[in-house]
Amino acid sequence: MEFIKNFFKLEERGTKFSTEIVAGVTTFLAMAYILPVNSFMLNSAGVPLGGVFFATAVAAAIATLVMGFLANLPVALAPGMGLNAFFTYTLVFTYGLTWQASLAAVFVSGLLFFIISVTGLRKMIINSIPAGLKFAVGAGIGFFITFIGLKNAGIIVSNPATYVGLGDFSHPAVLLAIFGIILVVILYSMGNKFALILAIAGTAFVGMILGLLGIDLMPELDLTNELFTLNNVFTGAGETFFAAFSGFGDLFKHPEVFGIIFTLLFVDFFDTAGTLMAVGNQAGLIDDEGEIIGSGKALLADSIGTMTGAILGTSNVTSYIESATGIEQGGRTGLTSVTVAILFLLSVFAYPFLSVVNGVYDPALDMFFSPVTAMALVMVGALMVGQLKEIDWNDKAIVIPAFLTIIFMLLTFSIAQGIAVGFVFYPIVMIAQGRAKEVNKMMYALGVLFILSFVLPFL
Repeated sequence: MEFIKNFFKLEERGTKFSTEIVAGVTTFLAMAYILPVNSFMLNSAGVPLGGVFFATAVAAAIATLVMGFLANLPVALAPGMGLNAFFTYTLVFTYGLTWQASLAAVFVSGLLFFIISVTGLRKMIINSIPAGLKFAVGAGIGFFITFIGLKNAGIIVSNPATYVGLGDFSHPAVLLAIFGIILVVILYSMGNKFALILAIAGTAFVGMILGLLGIDLMPELDLTNELFTLNNVFTGAGETFFAAFSGFGDLFKHPEVFGIIFTLLFVDFFDTAGTLMAVGNQAGLIDDEGEIIGSGKALLADSIGTMTGAILGTSNVTSYIESATGIEQGGRTGLTSVTVAILFLLSVFAYPFLSVVNGVYDPALDMFFSPVTAMALVMVGALMVGQLKEIDWNDKAIVIPAFLTIIFMLLTFSIAQGIAVGFVFYPIVMIAQGRAKEVNKMMYALGVLFILSFVLPFL
């Protein structure tokens, strides 16, 4: 026990063993929703369900262990929301990459992240991109995954006349999804730290009860289904483990490979940097230079997590803002993170219960509904949109590309296209305002590369 106190500097940071354990349990419960949400998100892209569940839990555990032991910070990591949507809806559905090639892209982005973290490139990149564009990307992803959540709920559907429209509010799966959204909003508004996981559990429970009462298309706990046996976890893990390395050929044949890798790297890097600063301030772990203590090691943990996750079979791993819930409970050291990591490892054995949050298929409408997990996408998206308040709305050079970034993410159904458009228009507006010298040279280079990424596919 004395070794643990000294290693994690418990007394130095004004905490104790029991406080750190409670903080770790709190953080895990606040972010456990990622296990079903990420699993079904990537499974829809073709990744074996058992494999991606195993990869989600184990990659989160490994990355969080590294964060705890290397950086000694109370920050937990797991596959990121938004990045998993980019993996599924942009890389696989829009660009036509195989899921193996998409994992290869994740691995390359993680490797570049690692290089950036151990060199002076870190500060150079952070300083080259205007803060307003960083916030616009984060908010745009929030709108994007909210749209996906509403679509998965059946609340928003395709419409030949208006492109999109409202779904059938008399459909039982849609009504259950609406119940879930209302429940999570109420819980979050009441200040409940575990709003997401409680809303998922509550919606699943209500759905099962309704199913027992004879309502069709409701979730059910089916422990006899071979898809949800522990054997399928390890079988699936065998299919996804190292699958990324078979996808390099397909990835580097794609004309937009640069944009793909850059987007994964950009979102992961700035998501982590922003999260670390936020939780560092909350925990009082900011040094004299205004950076979180051990920030370099924290970024290393993130990059290692992303590379590990890609090898195991999941999308980019990133630091979670839900770590703030554990910090509120008094977590101040890496012991909090180690606790979270252990719980993620143990959660592998909870896989059979995933059957209850599985989506339902309505053959009459030829539609697949995810009423139990849809609210998580909507709620997380709503929280991400809050970054809009950080944008300087009086600066046209930021407002115009920020708006275009967000709107193109939605209208092209692509995070990468939104980022590309914003990065192209930022230098254009700055030049038009006579402020060309204020633009970092890296932004000019990125703008040119993104223009080429638009043009080359049509040559």
